Amino acid sequence: MSLATVEQPLTESYARGPEAEIWERSIGEAVRATAMRHPDSLALVSRHQNVRLTWAELLEAGERLAAGLLSLGLEPGDRVGVWSTNCAEWIELQYACALAGLVLVNINPAYRSHELRYVLERSGLRVLFLHELDRRADYLEILEESLRGLRCRLEKTIAFGGKEWEGLLRKRGPRRLPHVRPDDVANIQYTSGTTGAPKGVLLTHRNLINNGRFIAERLRAGASDRICIPVPLYHCFGCVIGTLVAAASGAAMILPAPSFDAAKTLEAVEAERATALYGVPAMFIAELNLPDFGRYDLTSLRTGVMAGAPCPIEVMRRVMTEMHCPQITICYGQTESSPVSTMSSVDDDIEIRCTTVGRAMPATEIRIVDPATGATVPPGQQGELCTRGYLVMKGYDGDPAATAAAIDADGWLHSGDLAVMRPDGCVRITGRLKDMILRGGENIYPREIEEFLYTHPKIAEVQVVGIPDARLGEVVLAWIRLKPGETATPEEIRAFCDGRIAYFKIPGHIRFVDSFPMTASGKVQKFRIREQEIRERGLEAVARTATA
Repeated sequence: MSLATVEQPLTESYARGPEAEIWERSIGEAVRATAMRHPDSLALVSRHQNVRLTWAELLEAGERLAAGLLSLGLEPGDRVGVWSTNCAEWIELQYACALAGLVLVNINPAYRSHELRYVLERSGLRVLFLHELDRRADYLEILEESLRGLRCRLEKTIAFGGKEWEGLLRKRGPRRLPHVRPDDVANIQYTSGTTGAPKGVLLTHRNLINNGRFIAERLRAGASDRICIPVPLYHCFGCVIGTLVAAASGAAMILPAPSFDAAKTLEAVEAERATALYGVPAMFIAELNLPDFGRYDLTSLRTGVMAGAPCPIEVMRRVMTEMHCPQITICYGQTESSPVSTMSSVDDDIEIRCTTVGRAMPATEIRIVDPATGATVPPGQQGELCTRGYLVMKGYDGDPAATAAAIDADGWLHSGDLAVMRPDGCVRITGRLKDMILRGGENIYPREIEEFLYTHPKIAEVQVVGIPDARLGEVVLAWIRLKPGETATPEEIRAFCDGRIAYFKIPGHIRFVDSFPMTASGKVQKFRIREQEIRERGLEAVARTATA
């Protein structure tokens, strides 16, 4: 029987996951407990760095680094930023901040000066950790540009692997680490939320470690498992479904490369005998489409997680068979719900795992409501998916109005996603109320791109939408009306964006127009833009692709 089997058909679109006791402990306490149970078990492999650590070694590094952070004059509750691709240091810092009671602020390594400035200005972080340089960017140069004329709290920048970093890892002082409460904020992750520009989501130790634990239980993960993590650590997929599933279960974490590389991912699965593989659908598609896919021995795989974007059913079937991953699961949620609110189980039948996002997680309530009235709709009827329980964020950083708009008076987090609940409690995501683009697992808010493009001297008006893409789920398209007498090319617009906003936000398609479809009251009808682009680009079949 599945962990969340509903015994009687539902009469309304409401379901509660299995009853479960909530851990009243911090992330640091969970890491310590795992290290005590499995001190000599493998905890972390970073293949591109040639790093291998046991749980005892990873805990020791975390505790030394925690003491080192406090020696800088940081106090519990202070904010520490991390702006880096995947590496062992990222995970060491995450655990160290949790042990020291510091708040880790995740910064997307694809951010450039415009976005970094936004985070520095709003997050209040005092110390920033980063790799100074990688194949994608000179981070110190971007940081310098971001700081020009900016007033913020940033006091210190520390490079991973540098002398100051190594000095922090050598701290052995007698200073006791502080007591950290479960409801203390552990992490700030930036997301566009339900409306507006990116917001800092405040997530507590209770939110995160329990979500990691329940995902681990549904995966049946234990200390003998090895999880291959090609997804980015800055994202909740990496730093909760990845690192905190491991912290809760004792499973090992395998980092195949600094950023996603399909071949290196499968090499890591084969070399490390990974039992679980994570990824957004685009990653699995890239792996399956490798010319030499058949040469990789993937028979060690048992389970994994596909999440972050709608999952094509055929891709799910191929992962289960061709990748020897019969117990692959689907997770659904949002950063504001820590992130997973529904998930399939390893023993669910293929139909459930291919066509739905599973059932409510333990200690979690979900319901589907009529967006106009707020009433719970009957099973089979579309409405907005809402979530309630321990997993709901503490709020948006410094934005009580946005918090109140996202979490209603009864504690329900409104996702902005349209969904249908079946009589057996399984949920199918059918669309979105909010104007969000999901590109390969990245949440992109069109207004943010529009506001940036308005800074181009030739642009009079711009509308940004997502259009279907077979590989990434959606890609960014911009309709642009130029100022009178101006001319421009798509290449010119993209060059203006390059280095100033993240690569995944740069419009992949640009159309110059004289007008936009409007309502009688003068509002732009973005859905008509999307419909026209789908029709003119011949994307009807992609748009109709069945997804879970």
